[in-house]
Amino acid sequence: MHRSAHSAETQGAQAEAAVARHCGPTLRSAIAKLAPQHMVKNPVMAVVWLGTLTTALATLAGWTSAGFGWAVTAILLVTVLFGNYAEAVAESRGRGQAASLRRARQDLVARRLLPSGGEQTIAANELKQGDLVVVESEQLVPADGEIVEGLAAINEAAVTGESAPVLREAGTDRSGVIGGTKVLSDRIVVRVTAEPGNSFLDRMIALVEGSNRQKTPNEVALGILLAVMTLTFLIVVITLPVIGAAVGVHINIVLLVALLVCLIPTTIGGLLPAIGIAGMNRALQANVLAKSGKAVEVAGDVDVLLLDKTGTITYGDRQATAFQTVNGVSPALLREAALLASLADPTPEGKSIVKLAREQGAHQGAPAQSAFIEFTAQTRMSGVDLPDRRIRKGAVDAMEQFVKSQGGIVPAGLGALVRDIASTGATPLVVAQDQQILGVIALSDVIKHGIKERFSRLREMGVRTVMITGDNELTAASIAAEAGVDDYIAQARPEDKLARIRAEQAEGRLVAMVGDGTNDAPALAQADVGLAMNSGTQAAKEAGNMVDLDSDPAKLLAIVEIGKQQLITRGALTTFSLANDVSKYFAILPAVFAAAIPSMEALNVMQLSSPASAVLAALIFNALIIPALIPLALRGVHFKPATANQLLLGNMLVYGVGGVVVPFVAIKLIDMGLTAVLPL
Repeated sequence: MHRSAHSAETQGAQAEAAVARHCGPTLRSAIAKLAPQHMVKNPVMAVVWLGTLTTALATLAGWTSAGFGWAVTAILLVTVLFGNYAEAVAESRGRGQAASLRRARQDLVARRLLPSGGEQTIAANELKQGDLVVVESEQLVPADGEIVEGLAAINEAAVTGESAPVLREAGTDRSGVIGGTKVLSDRIVVRVTAEPGNSFLDRMIALVEGSNRQKTPNEVALGILLAVMTLTFLIVVITLPVIGAAVGVHINIVLLVALLVCLIPTTIGGLLPAIGIAGMNRALQANVLAKSGKAVEVAGDVDVLLLDKTGTITYGDRQATAFQTVNGVSPALLREAALLASLADPTPEGKSIVKLAREQGAHQGAPAQSAFIEFTAQTRMSGVDLPDRRIRKGAVDAMEQFVKSQGGIVPAGLGALVRDIASTGATPLVVAQDQQILGVIALSDVIKHGIKERFSRLREMGVRTVMITGDNELTAASIAAEAGVDDYIAQARPEDKLARIRAEQAEGRLVAMVGDGTNDAPALAQADVGLAMNSGTQAAKEAGNMVDLDSDPAKLLAIVEIGKQQLITRGALTTFSLANDVSKYFAILPAVFAAAIPSMEALNVMQLSSPASAVLAALIFNALIIPALIPLALRGVHFKPATANQLLLGNMLVYGVGGVVVPFVAIKLIDMGLTAVLPL
């Protein structure tokens, strides 16, 4: 997490520098967004843009004084440009990252394996799904794929920004590789999994540039609310000339437009697109690729978080620490059986069993006629079939069923031995030969430092944590208590994860899931927030709606905070926008009616110097508040764990009261400045 935080700070600083360097292009982008096809996507700012054109035409027609008319037109134009600029700045934050990603995939070549056994060197963009390519030390991986042979250290800095190499190995959940990354050691054979133009880098570039960003449900709902409010005030303003005529007040069209712009929620209308884009950018700064803004926002509403024990709660480096026999079985026989059952096991646990057995004196190799049995999530065991015997190792219940199916009997002392090992937090792995259980291997893991505090922080946010593990009930309970999770699922199969997610969702809860293997893909696809590890399989990355480029399963804890921060930021700025509209009413309404209706002077609580000055002061404030809030929209409101009621109260006190007070003070100061320099 420390590296991630440092990475986020570094990328954030780089993003700010990029925005500063590209101020000119950003401004040009803001001007280009004045095109009608873009403006119609934001009804509030579209009305302001239409009002700008209306006041310009009215001034040219002589329907108002030239000075006042052009001043209003200029301020309205600046207001629209500031709104567009906020969106352009948010979009520009991803362009630097996109540029580096494009460089990572340029001029890639591939060594494609031919069916005849030879090789063919071709351009990477000519590769097809299913092709096999060879990559050796100091060469670039030409395309997304899965390692089918070998292992290698790979530099993924072009994608993740992390200079430390990572290990990728065939036959494990860390077999996925990305085109454009660099192999630092050894030789690997990669099966291409992506078609040209649809690689991970291609999709990532499109996402960070915002071209595929879809509005979130909350953003859509708020957009509808703003459109309804805008339409309502538009109708009100259109009817004002009729009302004014009835009381002897003539209202020119420029003043009407100014009134409309001050009534509609222009502040949040101008900042809304930037807030949505900024949420994805903040996730990207944490080295998490969100496939949509919806994924980030839903993370802020998550009720339940499902986490695999291994690699998330524990370091995931379980090592064999002891062999314990049952019913007088020879320790040498147990070590030999454990060694033979693990010789073809590519997992770290399997390798550690082989290492420990050899350290304790077992050196036998497997006969040539051996048939190795791979571990599966369904059988939950692995082993080897020799010419004269069958050896298996696996979960306690799976091994008991195996022995019984062979006509054997489970020894009475096995249960006590398993409980003793599990009570220490270790995982018991039972070893059997034909009908006989020989003993238990103890696999030990370590709880990650600070994980209990992180779960406590999530609990304060109202998120319930559920640990998923293939361990037996006793081991799972021990680890769960030490880690501080709220619940756990022991001896879990892929179907169990999926069933738990569906059960939680059926009760109206939003569920987040972390995974990296192909067997996690169904659960990742079903979860409302599915965080796949970049180091994991292609199936997992395709199923999830987020990809953690650092492959840190605990990253979801940070994503929940980013999602909540986005929700709070939008809520805070919406509250501020609607509140400061109240203040603007007191600036504009007296300007419209006070001259003809003296009693309206009572509404001039701000004691503004003149109707024209009041209108211009309110419009200037209306324009300036948008760029003033851009940094807050991009950075996000400071978030700390609290209940929904506490967050609502805090929003109302800070942004509600502040939204009323700030315009009163600012408009009065602007009015005084205008009076001092202009003859209004």
